Amino acid sequence: MSESKICQNCKAAFTIEPADFRFYERMQVPPPTWCPECRLQRRWAWRNERGLYKRSCDMCKKEIIAMYPADVPFPVYCRDCWYSDQWDPLAYGRDYDLQKPFFVQFKELQEAVPRIALQVSESVNCDYANQIANCKNCYLVWSGSENEDSMFSYRLHKSRRIADSFMILRSENTYQAMDCTDSADVLFSHNCVGGVDLAFCYDIRNSQNCAMSANLRRASHVFRNRQMDKNEYDSERNAMDTGSYRKLREYEREFAEVKRKAIHKFADITQSVNSTGHSISSSKNARNCFNTDKIEDCAYCILLNDTKDAMDVNNGCCVAERVYETSTMGVKASDIKFCVDAWPEVTNATYSDSCRNGARDVFGCISVRKRQYCILNKQYTRDGYEALVPKIIEHMNKMPYTDRQGRVYKYGEFFPPELSPFPYGDTTAQDYFPLSDEEVQARGFRWLPAVRSEHKPDIGAEDLPDHIKDVSDSILEKVVGCAHQGKCSHRCVGAFKIVPEELALYRRMNLPLPRECPNCRHYGRIEKRNPLRLWERQCMCAMEKHGHAGPCANKFQTSYAPDRPETVYCEACYNAEVV
Repeated sequence: MSESKICQNCKAAFTIEPADFRFYERMQVPPPTWCPECRLQRRWAWRNERGLYKRSCDMCKKEIIAMYPADVPFPVYCRDCWYSDQWDPLAYGRDYDLQKPFFVQFKELQEAVPRIALQVSESVNCDYANQIANCKNCYLVWSGSENEDSMFSYRLHKSRRIADSFMILRSENTYQAMDCTDSADVLFSHNCVGGVDLAFCYDIRNSQNCAMSANLRRASHVFRNRQMDKNEYDSERNAMDTGSYRKLREYEREFAEVKRKAIHKFADITQSVNSTGHSISSSKNARNCFNTDKIEDCAYCILLNDTKDAMDVNNGCCVAERVYETSTMGVKASDIKFCVDAWPEVTNATYSDSCRNGARDVFGCISVRKRQYCILNKQYTRDGYEALVPKIIEHMNKMPYTDRQGRVYKYGEFFPPELSPFPYGDTTAQDYFPLSDEEVQARGFRWLPAVRSEHKPDIGAEDLPDHIKDVSDSILEKVVGCAHQGKCSHRCVGAFKIVPEELALYRRMNLPLPRECPNCRHYGRIEKRNPLRLWERQCMCAMEKHGHAGPCANKFQTSYAPDRPETVYCEACYNAEVV
């Protein structure tokens, strides 16, 4: 039966379901003491995607870009040095000490073992990017794979020429788009699939040549949700001058109204069975999951695909199973508990960080590769390893770690936030659980002040030319002051530069220069997305033609909060009206 508990962190009540207890029993872990939201925030405090620093590699001494500043206590190596045979992670190994809490010993190891500068693999000309693989010519792109010629974007896959966009799959030539798939030539559009030449569109499927419209299926030449012939549409569309910043802001305000007045399906769940959450596809038994594909028997997971039997996992992919309380894992990973960056082919890893390339049977290890039976980076025999691990678990329960906030960490808790190698503001946690500097320190997360541009602006955002046609190449030599000037909660850097590829894109797509720095633009997109939580609601449809007398009685769990202005329908009413 279900059990109600009080979160050790936020003190809110949360429920552990029977399916959760069955999973904990299979994984041989105790039930959590933190609620699902606090667990996600804690894990994301260990994932840095966008915080970059100039520094030198501590081995080869060349200048590099890294996700760690120069003053961290541990060495930071460039990719070539970290993967080289010039150092051995086991050289930092140590005996387990039954006189100290486990997390104290892990912190001591943490301060000694070298870390890789960036999570960038098999990529070309992507020096200013992170958490990417198999990419080419990408600049300030975070979390993605197999992309080319893209910039200022998050979570791209198999896409080309993408800019200032968020969660784009198999698409090209998009700007300021979110949650778009198999699309091309898309501007300022959200939740579109199979679209070509779209501008300011929401919830469009398999359509082309549409603008300022919503809820279209297999449509063509639709402007402001009105069907037109080709000549009329072309005339109206060409009259929209997106090259003017002033006019573009008017179009954005109009689009916000188009989106608000559209019919919103309670959840974007497709080809899935017995699943709750948002943006779920081809899945089965996915409970309280977000942005997932091809998962089965998973709960409280986000940004996950091709995974079975997992709970409380974020940022994972490419075949994994039996995973719990882990941030970033995948590529044939299995039996992973309380880990960070466990991939590829990592098996039976517990409380380990950045263990790679077939590491297996590791406990409390950092940066270990291709090794087996290791504890705190020390090699053991199989018998020695299997004898010591149960003793460590028992010791963690008898001598738990207590953080500065008085929160207790026994076996079964993810790493304490105060041990994260990253300042909170650099992590994905800040994106989805934004905190002020004062709140970061009060809640026990690692804190550093936001990094501001070291350059003094040559021109303010308010002084930029209104139209892209009036912008000369001299803008490439200037530092632009961000319109927010740090007076926001977006980790504003204060000033930024326009790069040549960026200017060429604006001219090609007839777009004005941005007035905000890349950080502020990124947070602006996040603020337009639904939160990562669910509410119980009732369908808002009152149309009797949809098969019900009076208001529809269907209830559902949705990421649209009850106080939001959108019209939210159940699947049946949505399909009857839109599809």
